[in-house]
Amino acid sequence: MKLEAIYHRPKLNWSYMYDEDTVHIRLRTKRNNIDSVNVMAGDKYEFQATLTAIPMRILASDALFDYWEAAVTTKNWRLQYYFQLKKGSKQIYMDETEFSRKPPQNAIGIFEFPYLHANDMLKPPQWVKDAVFYQIFLDRFANGDKSNDPASTERWGGKPQQDNYFGGDLQGVIDHLDHLSSLGVNAIYFNPIFQAMTNHKYDTQDYMSIDQQFGTNELMKVFVDACHARGIRVLLDAVFNHSGKTFAPFVDVLKKGEASIYKDWFHVEEFPLQVKNGKPTYRAFAFEPHMPKLNTQNPEVKLYLLDVARYWMEEIGIDGWRIDVANEVDHQFFRDFRQVVKQVDEQAYILGEIWHDSMMWLQGDQFDAVMNYPFTNAVLDFFAHRKINAEQFSNRISYQLSAYPLTVNEVAFNLLDSHDTPRLLTLCKENKSIMKLAALFQLTFLGAPCIYYGDEIGLTGGADPDCRKCMEWEKPKQDQDLFAFYQEMISLRKGHEALRTGAFRFKHARKGDNVIVYERTNDSECFIIMMNNSHKPGIVSVQLERGQWSNPLSSDIMTVTGEAVQIDLPAYGYAIWKQ
Repeated sequence: MKLEAIYHRPKLNWSYMYDEDTVHIRLRTKRNNIDSVNVMAGDKYEFQATLTAIPMRILASDALFDYWEAAVTTKNWRLQYYFQLKKGSKQIYMDETEFSRKPPQNAIGIFEFPYLHANDMLKPPQWVKDAVFYQIFLDRFANGDKSNDPASTERWGGKPQQDNYFGGDLQGVIDHLDHLSSLGVNAIYFNPIFQAMTNHKYDTQDYMSIDQQFGTNELMKVFVDACHARGIRVLLDAVFNHSGKTFAPFVDVLKKGEASIYKDWFHVEEFPLQVKNGKPTYRAFAFEPHMPKLNTQNPEVKLYLLDVARYWMEEIGIDGWRIDVANEVDHQFFRDFRQVVKQVDEQAYILGEIWHDSMMWLQGDQFDAVMNYPFTNAVLDFFAHRKINAEQFSNRISYQLSAYPLTVNEVAFNLLDSHDTPRLLTLCKENKSIMKLAALFQLTFLGAPCIYYGDEIGLTGGADPDCRKCMEWEKPKQDQDLFAFYQEMISLRKGHEALRTGAFRFKHARKGDNVIVYERTNDSECFIIMMNNSHKPGIVSVQLERGQWSNPLSSDIMTVTGEAVQIDLPAYGYAIWKQ
């Protein structure tokens, strides 16, 4: 046994409340080094009398480790526990202080989950488990009202630049809600739509007003009501790390300097506010002078931003917030933000933009989820960039599953492209078959998938600003085959709970090829999904349960007798079977 590889600690992703009576407990061991693990759990005040051996299963495996998990239910809302590990004839026990050949003899040093407090548990909104998001960069989606176009508005479909406008607005989205409903999406994420000076609107001028080029607050209310009537939720972008240079308090500091009553709303390092040697004399997003960083530790700033959050939820009825540059804002602000948001709507979704490990924001006191860029990068590296093989892909996805509690993974925001990245079809070198494989994995994985506007009809685009092209609304110029694929796969996901919240496990992912096979299962269904990410046809051998298997995309039936099944997969092809 490689004892130095074994790891556990209470809380975080290693032991956490899944519901008010259940704790998920995890243990890490060296891969293929331990035959079995039991978690020995009981009530800390009646430990010996309640001690129970609960078998752990391997939740996931990466290149180095196996991650074991068990669900432990307690009647008294508290636990003590240690681990029993076996390899062949050898047996060892692990508690908080040591490894031993004998079970712990007393309570000193035994792991504890002291008490299951409901208000300590992460309770993400349940609707997100069933959501398929659609991201809209509003200036480029549809122009429904030419009367609010900026003076410099260009011809629809022209070349996107950092500073040009095409007239997309809220009325344009209202006019095309049938498109979204037909596609099957049931949640919209907007890039910023508040008053600002740029086309991207990340330099907010007025947090309480819809930008006049998009419409009005009253029209936003009409839009949200129309979405809710269709079962579509609405998520707005909250840019609370920084404002724009035309934000009234910042304008006041520019004008009055140290005499301004708003000088502590920002992080001023030197008066007067100016740019010296290429950098502003105040903190900003990156070193962008037009995006001054807000001092969210200032009580007045905090109160103002919390009032912003409350207004758009109470008066307009939005369903949650995506937080821009979330990891550069202090944690206490988000603890207060969560309390305000959840008081208005317990089912509101709070999503942070963080590109790396985010466990410190996901402990029940701040965000419900983050934008799942580790997932994004793994999927793109395997399917689009072809940097990793099937085994490496499975290792990275498995590690990501082990890095967060299941409560987080079930509502993670899984994107493959966005306004910040090249478009998926371009990343796939315009190979539609490869794009379909990546999208299929996204749509059959845990978490909430997000489709960037236009991907479903074949929009291409490189890095910003090229990824922000105008949506194509002329039917002959839309890829109808791709649209039908997205429709079918979204419908499949929405029609089967196992594809949304079922257990996930790789069944085939080898170093020498680019074929993956994985299963999604719950108590009533089992899906097996096979993909060949290769330009050559392949055959995969996979062990399936005995009985009848059906193809949910056709009328095909397969009878499995217990032998390994050989499945032909075309180049860049896939197969889906269900029992």
